[in-house]
Formats: sequence, C-alpha cells, structure tokens
Amino acid sequence: MAADTQQQIRVTDLDVPQLADVRRQLDEELTHLTNSFTQLKQAQAKFRSCIDNAAEVKPGNKDTTILVPLTNSLYVPGKLSDLENVIVDVGTGYYVKKSRAQATKYYQSKVDYLQSNLETLQETILKKQEDLTFVTNVLQSKIQAQSQGSTRNAKDR
Repeated sequence: MAADTQQQIRVTDLDVPQLADVRRQLDEELTHLTNSFTQLKQAQAKFRSCIDNAAEVKPGNKDTTILVPLTNSLYVPGKLSDLENVIVDVGTGYYVKKSRAQATKYYQSKVDYLQSNLETLQETILKKQEDLTFVTNVLQSKIQAQSQGSTRNAKDR
C-alpha cells in the first residue's frame, strides 16, 4: 500500500549545517517571492496607467499627434482619429478594439486580479519572513551553545 506520508522534523532537532541549509533555502524563497511581488506591482502600475491613458482622451484631442508604442523601445508618430475606441493589448501579440469604457473595465479587472494576488503573496512573504527569523534564532542559539560547550571543554582540560 503506497501512502503519501510526509515525515515532519522539528527545526530544533536539526544540527547547525542542516539549519544553515534551511536558512539559505528560506532566504532564496523569500528573495524569489519578493521579486515576484515587485513584478506584480509593476504590472499593476502599468494597467493603472492604461486606465489613466484611456481617460485622457478628450474631444479636443482629435487629430492630435501622439507617439504610438510598437515595442517597449520603439514609437511611431500617429494621430488620434477615433476618440471613442482604443486598441487594447490582450497579450501574446493580440490587440482588440474596445470602447474607452470597455477598456477601462478590462484594465480595472486586471488591477483587481493582481491586487488579490498581491495580498496573497504578501501573506506568504510575511510567513516566510517569520520562518526565516525563527530558523535564524535557532541557528544562532545552537552556534552559541556550541561555542559555550567548546569553551567549557577547553577549561576542563
């Protein structure tokens, strides 16, 4: 009978090298999660910027010359001709014509989705930080106990 049983080990039962490995692993996970959090925040800011841009289009802007982004670093001049509709990048090279209200709703749903992910990720980061602090404290106490033990052994000789 194959059962998925996980063996749990108490952190305080680990020796110093094992604790150092656990600490390093937690540190790497925390770095990765923090980087992911930053990237999600940047994406959310980009979508908010899109909402702002859709709101900036006013009737007085008709035939105004603008720079249209083709890539992150390539822009071409263009003129605003349709003030009621915008082109929305829906990902993987696909663009969809939407009304400004539809575009705002689309981007707002993206912002809200990312916000819920950010909140979940923030909780995970806080938990990992607590775990890292606990492991670091245990590691420091074990190192201190070892150094006190070696000092006593030297005195006993």
